[in-house]
Amino acid sequence: MKKIISIAVFIITAFVSFAQHTSRTAVWNNSFNTLAQDDWLVKPPTAKANVYSDEKEGSLILYNGLVRRSFGMSPNFACYDFQNMATSQQLLRAIRPEAKLIIDGKEYNVGGVIGQQEKAYLQKEWMKGFKAGADDFMFVGYTVADIKPYINWKRTTWASVNKQATGKELMISFASPLPSLKDITVVVHYELYDGLPLMVKWIEVKNNSLKNIVVNRIVNESLGLVEEESAVVGSPEQMKKQHGIYVETNYAFNNAMRYDISDQTTHWLTDSSYTSQVNYNYQTPCVLEVYPEKVKAVVLAPGETIKSPRTHELLMDSYDRERRGMMIQRMYATVAPWTTQNPIFMHLVSSNDQQVMTAVDQCAATGYEALILSFGSHCNMEDTSAKNIARWKYLTDYAHSKGILVGSYSLFSSRRINDETDVIDPKTGKPGGAFFGNAPCMGSQWGLTYIDKLKYFITKTGFDLFENDGPYPGDVCASTVHPGHKGLDDSQWRQMELQKGLYRWCNEHGVYVNAPDWYFLDGTHKIGIGYREVNFSLSRDQQKILNRQNIHDGTFEKLPSMSWGFVPLTRYQGGGPEAVLEPLKDHLKDYEMLMVQYYGAGVQACYRGPRLYDTTTTKALVTNTVSWYKKYRDILNAPNVHLRRADGRDWDGFMHVSPNLKDRAFVLLFNPTPETIQRQVVLPLYYTGLNTKVEVAEKDAMHRQLMADNKGNIKLNVSIPAGGYTWYVIREIN
Repeated sequence: MKKIISIAVFIITAFVSFAQHTSRTAVWNNSFNTLAQDDWLVKPPTAKANVYSDEKEGSLILYNGLVRRSFGMSPNFACYDFQNMATSQQLLRAIRPEAKLIIDGKEYNVGGVIGQQEKAYLQKEWMKGFKAGADDFMFVGYTVADIKPYINWKRTTWASVNKQATGKELMISFASPLPSLKDITVVVHYELYDGLPLMVKWIEVKNNSLKNIVVNRIVNESLGLVEEESAVVGSPEQMKKQHGIYVETNYAFNNAMRYDISDQTTHWLTDSSYTSQVNYNYQTPCVLEVYPEKVKAVVLAPGETIKSPRTHELLMDSYDRERRGMMIQRMYATVAPWTTQNPIFMHLVSSNDQQVMTAVDQCAATGYEALILSFGSHCNMEDTSAKNIARWKYLTDYAHSKGILVGSYSLFSSRRINDETDVIDPKTGKPGGAFFGNAPCMGSQWGLTYIDKLKYFITKTGFDLFENDGPYPGDVCASTVHPGHKGLDDSQWRQMELQKGLYRWCNEHGVYVNAPDWYFLDGTHKIGIGYREVNFSLSRDQQKILNRQNIHDGTFEKLPSMSWGFVPLTRYQGGGPEAVLEPLKDHLKDYEMLMVQYYGAGVQACYRGPRLYDTTTTKALVTNTVSWYKKYRDILNAPNVHLRRADGRDWDGFMHVSPNLKDRAFVLLFNPTPETIQRQVVLPLYYTGLNTKVEVAEKDAMHRQLMADNKGNIKLNVSIPAGGYTWYVIREIN
């Protein structure tokens, strides 16, 4: 009887809270329930994100003209509608809990209702007969607010986006009817963005009790999604997964330079209660759950709060790789605008201070903006002695006096410290078993001190950039004596929080971060475009084609500004004179081509060596190329349309597109053959927003007008010199 009364109290509380908070939302009008008419990638939508209350239906609705997500609030808070307004596709087939928790070894649902029998589809009227689970966390109330920046981004370099995103945040509070969990509060957060079919979801759990609790798992998203195809027989691995939704969280690492391989949280599961599916063994992967699998026991002290990873749910309207990639790139530019920063930097190999000052002078003379002390240089950021700090502050001040930013590389992984510091292999109980064999644990005393040293060094010297090699939190650690984690089951989580905390600190202090793993959503700016390092020991001719292949493959899902390439000015990973550019004056054509293809792609390369030029002729080449890039910088940092991948047999190239800039498109074409190539190239201008007559300028000289066809394409007759390149700018005719 006490349990029944307790549940009733929580239900009454929910309705009281609903009455208190309804005034904070707009009232839903069915006239808002319209499908998107314009392409949001080309023309910004006019509808703004908002939270609406439908008093007649007792529902809350998140809506921005591109996506709609609706929730019932009785008998518990539950999502019954998730629709892509561009395609009218309904993503949900069944109601699932808002979240799931395992606390002290027991599993609990947060929100949701039970009673749905048919799981292939859902009709709204069925919900009248649904009930709340007896032990589920119950809806208490909600609040609505403007989106607050996840990171207080401090921009110190050029960026194509200079503002934080706007939208609405919905926060839903839950509490448990169970006496054992009465002091545990759960808040589910939703963010809906203006102009983007995107929602970001995460939850936080707070321990208000007077004792420790163990959070074994947080499933911050659980969706019963429609399957887009199914099979009568077959395993989940053999069947295609749901493609109407793209999911990305800020819990990804694998050193793969790609998110889908780095992801540690997305799980496609089967649903045996879905008995009308066509798969005879109920193996259709039609449930999406999001949680970090290797996090199994995080101790939450009294008063402590834990936040789940942030799940970004982007609704897709196409299977086309180019379009899907552009949608993902727009997501990054919106939720992580720091990824659009793109300073021009050199990777200096130095052995003394004079070489640093000389490189600074060369950067200033040629239009470069930043200098990074590369691996193998004489900068040690772990040395926080007064002498070393004074030394690097002097050099930083000198660089700043020339208008040049400065920073350094620091190695964390791929090194052994000692038995007390290194990650402990759970299989052997001894150091080892890390991604690179041996690596320190960030939760060790050495790791905690490492973070403090970096922050101290950066603050005292005034460094502007930081290039971190590792750590890789996939390196779980079985140590029980490291102060930064309790044991194996929380080691990944605690290391991840430490590392992301460092990157957020850097971002909020104006420090630009290159990192070789996927931490964009927590403040890093750039990652490798994806390459095999030993390939830079191949000949320059091979490198040019391979680099263009890397550019083509690495800019589908990433903005150009999110990647770095590599140009070894001196010997790297082996190779002979045919592989390097030094002496620079003897290889000007190759130097120019490597710069043009990287700058032309909007991708900064690590020009690694002791200098940028060796003669006045070389200096003029570098200066002119950088000036060319800066002149067209805005459009060169816009997304790429991939025209033809380099194969060494015929022309290759790409085209930057933007519907908002004066220069709507920038086309760059290459000829790897020994003969002049003359071709008619079809240029798809759809994403420029141009669909009539356009002006085409070849190298700022020859101007001509061309008419786009009914698909937004133009046919351009081009001539590309042997072993060379050409470029075109496309503008609207006023």
